[in-house]
Amino acid sequence: MSNTETSPDEMVCGADAPAGLQVLTPRDVPLGGPRAMTVRRTLPQRERSLVGAWCFLDHYGPDDVSETGGMDVPPHPHTGLQTVSWLFSGTVEHRDSAGFHADVRPGELNLMTSGRGISHSERSTADTTVLHGAQLWVALPQHARFVEKTFEHYAPPTVDGRTAEGAWSAQVFLGSLLGSTSPVVTHTPLLGAELRLDRGTVLELDVDPTFEHGVLVDTGAVLADADPVAKDELGYLAPGRDRITLRATEDSRVLLIGGPPFGEQIVMWWNFVGRSHDDVVEYRAAWQAEIDGKQAGDGSDGPFGLPEGDPEAPLPAPALPNARIRPRG
Repeated sequence: MSNTETSPDEMVCGADAPAGLQVLTPRDVPLGGPRAMTVRRTLPQRERSLVGAWCFLDHYGPDDVSETGGMDVPPHPHTGLQTVSWLFSGTVEHRDSAGFHADVRPGELNLMTSGRGISHSERSTADTTVLHGAQLWVALPQHARFVEKTFEHYAPPTVDGRTAEGAWSAQVFLGSLLGSTSPVVTHTPLLGAELRLDRGTVLELDVDPTFEHGVLVDTGAVLADADPVAKDELGYLAPGRDRITLRATEDSRVLLIGGPPFGEQIVMWWNFVGRSHDDVVEYRAAWQAEIDGKQAGDGSDGPFGLPEGDPEAPLPAPALPNARIRPRG
C-alpha cells in the first residue's frame, strides 16, 4: 500500500520501551481518489515508530466498496522494506515490477520485498463488496537493504483450541506461535499472527522474551496482560516477558506482531525506508527520473521498474520537506 499523503511526515525511527502496556490510537488517513478510502494508521507515530522491524501499520474496513470506491492505488515505489498484506474480507489485485501478478485473499499472506527498489499497484477486485484488512511494512536491516526484489505467497493453516473459558483459533503467517511455524523466510526474526477468541476466552501465549510485541484489535476488545486494548488500538508490550495473556471481553479478532528491537535507526518518508535524508533524496530523484523518462517515451531505466500491463500512470513523488531530515534519539 502506498502512503499517498501529499505532505508525509518525516520519521527517524529508534527504540524507546515503556515498562508497562503502551496503548497507541490510530489516525485517519485518506488514500486519495474521489471518494477517498480511509485507513487507520497506527504506526508510525511520535509515541512509537517500530515494533521489532515492523515500521508501518494501516488498518481499514470493513468498508462498503459501493460507498468508498474500494482500494485503487496506482504504481508507486518502495525501498528498504517488505510489505505484508493481510485481508479479513474482499480481494485485492497486486501487480509489481518484479513480474508478479497475484490476488490478495483473506487469510493468505502476500509478502513483497522491495530491496533497492520496486514498484507495485493495488486495487480491490470487481467482485469485492466489503473490503477489510491490514497492510504492514517491515524495515529491512542494513545487511539486507539491497536484496533482490521479490514476492511470496503463503496460506497458513488454522490451528484452534479451547480453554476453560472458551474457544480460540489462529493463523501464524510469520514466525512461530501456538505450535505453528510459518516457512516464510524473513531478514530479522518476526512474529505475525491472526488470533480469534470467543468472549471470555483466556489465552496464554508462550513468546520469545527478546521480542517486543504489538496487539492490534480488529474487532471486539481484549485485556493484554490485564490491561485493556479497545477496537482499533495497538497495545505495545516491551521485551522481557516469556508469556502474554489475552482475555477477550467480547468476541474478538486481533493481530499479534513482534520481533526483537530493531537496533538500527531508519528514516521513513513517503514510501521509502532509508538511513539518512540523503538516501530519501536519492530515492525520490531516481523514481521521478524513471517515471518521467518512461512517460516521455525515452525508455529510461532505473532501480524500480513498473508493473507490466498496469492501466494507470504511476504516482509522482510529493515534494521533499524544506529542512533536512535529522536523526533523533
